[in-house]
Amino acid sequence: MLIHPMPDPVAVHLGPIAVHWYGLMYVLAFAMFIGLGRVRIKQPHIAALGWKNEDLDDMLFYGMLGVVLGGRLGEVLFYRPAFFFANPIEIVEVWHGGMSFHGGFLGVMVAMWLWSRKAGRNLLDVYDFIAPMVPLGYAAGRLGNFINAELPGRVVSDPSLPWAMLWPDTSYPLTPNPVFLQGLRHPSPLYQMLIDGILVFVILWLYARKPRPRLAVGAMYTLLYGCARFFTEYFRTPDWEVNWGGVPITSGQMLSLPMIIGAIILLVWSYKRNVVMGVTPATKAA
Repeated sequence: MLIHPMPDPVAVHLGPIAVHWYGLMYVLAFAMFIGLGRVRIKQPHIAALGWKNEDLDDMLFYGMLGVVLGGRLGEVLFYRPAFFFANPIEIVEVWHGGMSFHGGFLGVMVAMWLWSRKAGRNLLDVYDFIAPMVPLGYAAGRLGNFINAELPGRVVSDPSLPWAMLWPDTSYPLTPNPVFLQGLRHPSPLYQMLIDGILVFVILWLYARKPRPRLAVGAMYTLLYGCARFFTEYFRTPDWEVNWGGVPITSGQMLSLPMIIGAIILLVWSYKRNVVMGVTPATKAA
């Protein structure tokens, strides 16, 4: 049995300013986006499309706005509308956590559409380019959720599970005498960090190292994340849950199903068209 370490959500105080670990995870995510992007630009089939480091810097600004605005609006509208409408000041207090991946995903797509229009690039090529740089940023966000003791897992069926964890009830002060939720629980943010984030990154990065049909990389990311999220939702206490024909399905699973179905359709469409971008004799040889 483990006990959640309950670290201080504030990493450091800079005078009157409190720097939260959750915010630092976003800084880490954006830094990894730039670092991985610099590596990806050097790949022959990507270099053939004329991507530059300056494009990364410009896209990052748009992407940051899309992640933050879309992620927060998604949390408000998809998961806890009653709470936020009753406490509207909480909407802007993003340092407390509470960012929806699905909302952030939609926000980034809108941001990339705006950037692609400005830069004169095809949105599908933009999505293919950035998709492999996204999962590790997501993993960093889930680590931030763990530090904040957010997204508690379901109660384990086998209390002898070595990593089963006592999880603090964040509706009470965490110190000096924290109150814990009932039962040993799955550390679901760590599951999602490892599976939805790191595992999806490894698979997608390897897949994207070679030329693929236009939109195949973006669609593959959508499919991988949708399937991974659908699976890890079984270990997370749902924000809300419904029953379809006697089968319970969580809010996260309901939002992931359109991603899975849409991604399969787009992958089939992509390979049928088989328009491979950035392929030259040199990249074929590579």
